[in-house]
Amino acid sequence: MVGIEEVAKLAGVSTATVSRALSGRGHVSPASKAKVVDAAAQLGYVVSSNASSLASGRTRNVGVVIPFLNRWFFASVLEGAQQALLRHGYDVTLYNLSGDGRERSSVFEHFLLRQRVDAVVAVSLELTEHEVQRLHDLGKPLVGVGGPIPGVRTLTIDDAAVARLATEHLIALGHRRIAHIGGDLEFDLDFHLPTNRRLGYEAALRDAGVEPDPRIFAPADFTIQGGYHAAKQLLGVPHDRPTAIFAASDEMAIGSILAARDLGMVVPRDVSIIGIDDYDLSEFFGLSTVAQFPRGQGEKAVEILMEQLEPGPDAAPPAATPLPFELRVRSSTAVPPER
Repeated sequence: MVGIEEVAKLAGVSTATVSRALSGRGHVSPASKAKVVDAAAQLGYVVSSNASSLASGRTRNVGVVIPFLNRWFFASVLEGAQQALLRHGYDVTLYNLSGDGRERSSVFEHFLLRQRVDAVVAVSLELTEHEVQRLHDLGKPLVGVGGPIPGVRTLTIDDAAVARLATEHLIALGHRRIAHIGGDLEFDLDFHLPTNRRLGYEAALRDAGVEPDPRIFAPADFTIQGGYHAAKQLLGVPHDRPTAIFAASDEMAIGSILAARDLGMVVPRDVSIIGIDDYDLSEFFGLSTVAQFPRGQGEKAVEILMEQLEPGPDAAPPAATPLPFELRVRSSTAVPPER
């Protein structure tokens, strides 16, 4: 097999330069890196992951812990993180916690502590002080996505502000009887996303002089089916039917559009509907939404993680980094019908 010494000889550089150029760790001039990459390609040299791990004490593997894999938002964050890690030469080990609480305990008490990963990205998980401390004790860099975690670099979306923006869009169109489809108790465990989005919705209504009506709130499970069934109940009432629906996710909003159509209603003539996410099918359905760029969240988490794995002299202290969001108005929202 071709060794690193042969690559160094052909490229006219030291073995240390070859190591830095092919691992991505440490500074190498663009010209030297190009020579090393060209020499490695000519000789068919492939970096040995075992040798690299022994030399550096690193596995070049990052653990991503996620609560659901079969939901678009989480899969999109994972996709962004995985693509960014691959660009940096890291493998990914995925821990899906969609089962019971024992799975979470097993992951944090055993799997992440077996020295198989260099760092951890936790997506939409409100880590306990004990979980954070166990990882810090082992020197494992940690980045959170979804909400503030004390002592941890985190990416946070202001769920109350996102919900307020969506609701204010409906209010600005003239709607006053605005229903809300939010998450059920299953989704209120980490960072209380459903509660915060409901609070933002209610705050926007009160600022407009409208008292929130609990009768036009319906819980669902962040799926198209869940949104469909919730909207059927909200729109099927014989009196005081809402003129608009704010759903806490685009999937539930799309379910609401389908429910309205099955009831013989036209969106937005009879009811306006807005969601949150900018789900892949949202534009197809003409859904107005507040985009929160989940793939970008995964990429940004890896960017922060790389800063921790290769800290510079001006490395940022643990803090919460706010995430961007953006109102996208499409054809599912309009002025309310005249009554």
